[in-house]
Amino acid sequence: MTDLVLALTSGAVVGLALGGLGGGGSVLAVPALIYLLGFTPADATTAALVIVALTSVTSLAGHAREGNVAWRTGLLFAAAGIVPAALAGAAAGHLPQRALTAAFAAVAVLAALRMLRPAPPARPGAVNPARAGAAGAGLGAVTGFLGVGGGFLAVPVLVGVLKVPMRRAVGTSLLVITVNSVAALAARSGSGSSLDWAAVAPFTAAAVLGAWDGKRLARKATGSTLQRLFAWALLAVAALMLVDAVR
Repeated sequence: MTDLVLALTSGAVVGLALGGLGGGGSVLAVPALIYLLGFTPADATTAALVIVALTSVTSLAGHAREGNVAWRTGLLFAAAGIVPAALAGAAAGHLPQRALTAAFAAVAVLAALRMLRPAPPARPGAVNPARAGAAGAGLGAVTGFLGVGGGFLAVPVLVGVLKVPMRRAVGTSLLVITVNSVAALAARSGSGSSLDWAAVAPFTAAAVLGAWDGKRLARKATGSTLQRLFAWALLAVAALMLVDAVR
């Protein structure tokens, strides 16, 4: 019963972040699976991909209905990350657990710092295809390697590099996250990871419901307030994981 409550609570928090911010929640999913539900780092990153993919596609549907998804831009951006996501996903299972934990902690710190900074303004001008492709490939690699959606990286890139308005960038980032997560999951399908569906299923269900609440919450609270709350939570989680990796 305790594990069920923890899975439901953790899933709701992850969903709130994904629905409200277009990213950030998946960075909380992995440590929640490790420290609250007893997953190994390798199994946690695989389970997080399942949770993030299903939650993102559900939240994406809501943004799409409101016209807040730049489909062509999002698909092109995601396409650059498919191969890196698959390669990184296949390689992740061969890393030592401590190295995976330390790498994840570093990404959590990056995510928190990114969320504490204001989003870059969308400036008119030509899009640089090389920069966009490099950003998409890097995001795909992070998703495949660590099981995070990477929305905290996708949103500022979509706004600052690809000139997508902020509101559409949040919805478009969910499209990118979905594509990259599915590619990484496909690469991990033969890795031999066995998931505890008794924990993953309620976690995912709560995340899906939380994503809808997050979308509504985003209309009432300022984006900067939500980002600061999640950023400080991420910094605390990163500190815990770094201590665990080095001791």
